[in-house]
Amino acid sequence: MNKGLFITFEGADGCGKTTQLKLIDEYLRGKGYKTLITREPGAKGLGEKIREILLNYDGDVSPRCESFLFLADRAQNIDCIIKPAIEEGVIVLCDRHTDSSVAYQGYGRGLDIERINFLNNLATDGMKPDLTLVFDVDIETSEKRVGSKKDRMEKAGREFFERVRQGYLEIAKKEPERIKVVDSTKSIDEIHQEVIKLIQNKFNVTNI
Repeated sequence: MNKGLFITFEGADGCGKTTQLKLIDEYLRGKGYKTLITREPGAKGLGEKIREILLNYDGDVSPRCESFLFLADRAQNIDCIIKPAIEEGVIVLCDRHTDSSVAYQGYGRGLDIERINFLNNLATDGMKPDLTLVFDVDIETSEKRVGSKKDRMEKAGREFFERVRQGYLEIAKKEPERIKVVDSTKSIDEIHQEVIKLIQNKFNVTNI
């Protein structure tokens, strides 16, 4: 591969995506690739301030306001972190991206999905991930993994997260070439090996 890649890791809370992101980062670095980890919300710099508001603000937050905060963080992440890294040939691994807005604010909060897609396109300047991995897990397993200490988003309730889960599966059906669903109830190592294979198959490489 002579150019950078953009891979996003998605799924409901407790799905194990962050663990898998860190494992594949270590794996790719071991193979000699340059990587960069970022996240949404909370990309380094301004994004960290936005994340603090989104996850810990204890007052009322309207669904539309929440959506715009995520979009502001996303625009900052794309322009200041992701695009420059890809131009330098780096593999960017992002913990959540545009599909989170569709799943959480669209399917979860009930906002208009077409409008969210339009705003996502505006925030990213039309840029899309090369590959998106959705880590699917049932609600019971998700709740056990999250535990009792929850942030504002994690306190939304079981029905909300079931809508989010189904939203991710619907999104994956619409873009099967870009989005791959991973059974996240398997062991950490089994999932890691599957992630490696999905990346190899997607980019037609064996040395990754």
